[in-house]
Amino acid sequence: FTFGPTLVSDGKVSVSEGDEVGRAMSDNPRTAIGIVEEDDGSLHYIVIVSDGRSDESKGLTLLEMAELMQSYGVTTAYNLDGGGSSTMYFNGKVVNKPTTNGSNIQERAVSDIVYIGY
Repeated sequence: FTFGPTLVSDGKVSVSEGDEVGRAMSDNPRTAIGIVEEDDGSLHYIVIVSDGRSDESKGLTLLEMAELMQSYGVTTAYNLDGGGSSTMYFNGKVVNKPTTNGSNIQERAVSDIVYIGY
């Protein structure tokens, strides 16, 4: 897998506004995955997908996504692909409003996914 940057490491935000360049500085649809470590040593995953580029949601910067992940108590979080690839599929349907080509609300065809079974 290739992804990044690291958003949260050891419970601390790992990115800053100064680290962001180009499109990363602007609000965009984003996807991130994080790990929450419980006191008993068990691990839980959290996946956040932010919509963006629409009247309903402007999206998030990398720093905003990192701060959101940290607010959920993650110890480690990574930025995944964003933009039109930011789609969450749960229990048989798309649960967010992905934007393709900057404005159309529809899924984009992608070749890779993160799949968590239960």
